[in-house]
Amino acid sequence: MAADWGRDLRTYGMAPVVDRAIRTLLGDDPDSLLAPESYDGLRSPRERGYVVESTAALLLKRKIAQIEAGTIAVCGPRGAGKTTLLESSVEDADFALLAQAPATYAPHDFLLSLSVQLCETYIKHEGYEVPEVTRLSNVRRALRRAWTRCKRALKWAAFAVPALALVVMGSAAATRSVSTTRTEEMVSRATQHVEALGTLASDTWHGHAAGTAVSLLLVGAVWWRLRRATRWNYFGRIMLVATATAGLLLLTGSAVWALVDKDVQQRLSGLSPGVVGNMLFYLAVWRLCRWAVEENWRIPAGFLRDAARKYCPAIGSLMLFILLIILLRNPQTQAILAEEENPLRVALGLLGLALMRAGAWEPRPAEPALVTQCRNHLYRLQTTQMSTAAMTTGASQMLTLGTTHSTSISTIPPNFPELVSDFREVLGSIAGTLKRRGGKVVIAIDEVDRLGSDTQALAFLSEVKAVLGVPHVHYLISVAEDVGAAFVRRGLPHRDVTDSSLDDVVYVQPTVLFESRAMLARRAPGLSDPYVMLAHILSGGIPRDLLRYGRHIMETREKTQSDELVDISRGLVLQELAETLAGFRTLLSKQQWTPDTHEILNAFRTLGAHLRGACPCTEREVQFALEHFAIHSPEELRRAPHPALPDTARQLIDEAAAYAYFSLTLLDIFGSEGFDRRRQAAEALGTNGDPELLAEARQELGLSPYSARPLISAIREAWALPLLPHPTTRVIPPPRAHGCAHRASRRTG
Repeated sequence: MAADWGRDLRTYGMAPVVDRAIRTLLGDDPDSLLAPESYDGLRSPRERGYVVESTAALLLKRKIAQIEAGTIAVCGPRGAGKTTLLESSVEDADFALLAQAPATYAPHDFLLSLSVQLCETYIKHEGYEVPEVTRLSNVRRALRRAWTRCKRALKWAAFAVPALALVVMGSAAATRSVSTTRTEEMVSRATQHVEALGTLASDTWHGHAAGTAVSLLLVGAVWWRLRRATRWNYFGRIMLVATATAGLLLLTGSAVWALVDKDVQQRLSGLSPGVVGNMLFYLAVWRLCRWAVEENWRIPAGFLRDAARKYCPAIGSLMLFILLIILLRNPQTQAILAEEENPLRVALGLLGLALMRAGAWEPRPAEPALVTQCRNHLYRLQTTQMSTAAMTTGASQMLTLGTTHSTSISTIPPNFPELVSDFREVLGSIAGTLKRRGGKVVIAIDEVDRLGSDTQALAFLSEVKAVLGVPHVHYLISVAEDVGAAFVRRGLPHRDVTDSSLDDVVYVQPTVLFESRAMLARRAPGLSDPYVMLAHILSGGIPRDLLRYGRHIMETREKTQSDELVDISRGLVLQELAETLAGFRTLLSKQQWTPDTHEILNAFRTLGAHLRGACPCTEREVQFALEHFAIHSPEELRRAPHPALPDTARQLIDEAAAYAYFSLTLLDIFGSEGFDRRRQAAEALGTNGDPELLAEARQELGLSPYSARPLISAIREAWALPLLPHPTTRVIPPPRAHGCAHRASRRTG
């Protein structure tokens, strides 16, 4: 009764009270503290172990499963995870290549590199060494080969010699005993068999054994017929089977001999259950480790599989060592091991194991024809081959007249059509071979959008589409959004190369909030939801930027020496705004300016000075300067248009002002107390209060500042933020000239 009462008190009494007390101490925003368990995943953005399967990855798997062969384009904005998606598809395939598209348009060089990579990958896939095209001298090559063989021999001897010495030492007494008692009998039987064979051979030679002579003739004919055996002769196979059978009989006989021994049976019955349980446990763990290092033991996560293959051999050896200690130190097992006939039994068992291993031996199969074809193709692609033949006629001593003929032949490097034909032939053979094994072939081409414009990307596709469409091969090509859009609007009203090159398109869309939560939960466990929202909104759902802003949150915490959302969000947003405005000012410096338009550049410079000196002391001044820039700059241009101002500069100013408006909204939402309460109130008003809409506004800024501004205004209204009034002055006041008291106190402290 007391135990039940204590359990109920902890569950229903103490736990809720402690939870309420902690939340009361934390204030209105209990999740505003930045206290992640770790953020190693943010510092390793390319680490495969942190990858979370996305919606686009599942869609791509379904599309690959629906077609036996074809070309699928993976399109999306930069940083959306196209490369990660291709790498995951390559890992899932049985045979795959991941090639990078050239930065400059060179289809011949790209296809040449892809052909070399194809041949090298397949040779490695089949377990053979890639030939060294860059040849060394004969002496250095011989020395390298000799050194390799010496290292292999030394490694083998380091284990073979001690093992042989121990086995000989342990079986010496048993061998001497057998040789002493059985030598005369064995010699007598061998002599009888030799004499019988000699008599049979003599009778056959003199014609007194006709049946034996006929049998020998038939055996000779059959032996000659076996010369055409494709792998190895049947006699050798029979001998290996007999050897393995003899080994199995020896091993089984030694075990049965030990089990039927009455003394051994008596001592085995005296073993305690604890000793037997320990032995079985260590044997089970050893066997489990053996399974873990086998290729057929599938573990879903890649890093777990690598860890198992790395540490399981050492763990298995440790289990065997502990088992050996138990056998040697336990008095009960010592009595069993001390039986006089055990050395002979163990020796026979080891001999049986050796014969079984010898019976399982098979000669290394000949190199497959497809591997040879890839090897020859590599030499053709990477070398210039020359053949010279010479012939001399005449006698140098008896005749004074002689003739010499010399011929030199050099191969021509393959041109583009021939290269395409050879690539399709080799890849088709590889795909057909793997198809018969039930495998899947994937060729992934990444960074096609790195070529520049969509025109260059389409021109690249029009050239390399000659190698597409190989049976049983899936091509995955990452392209920019405009190339994917060209495929979607095929035939409306024009047709381009995407219509004949691509079979399907997978759009890698920016992540939504729950996907960003999953990604950051894997890479930075314990990161609270407001910081996930902040990183998601600033990145606009682009995974690469999401991880970058996650790292920036950690950097801002170190910079501000604060764990509060208000301080970290304000420092992060102002830093990003300062860097963005500096970039806009660099672009504006390339435009033509007049004395009438200097106020625009002064506004950029003054706001940048406010942002660089931002601290708690100047919070109001920075807020006013940012409000002035976000609302005044575009309205000033519309109210008093400058004829001398280029349209490009006007567009850049509108974009900078819209981004400042977006940053100001983030400061108002995240940079003040009561975030959870205000978030709940905003979500209750409708879709405009959804935090996901802020990420959409960030995406909209990449399209047009004119469509982004109304969306940001609607968000401000849903979050009960004041719409910005018109500033009372046309210029941004300059920042303070004196130093910051807050920074001075921090430096003093």
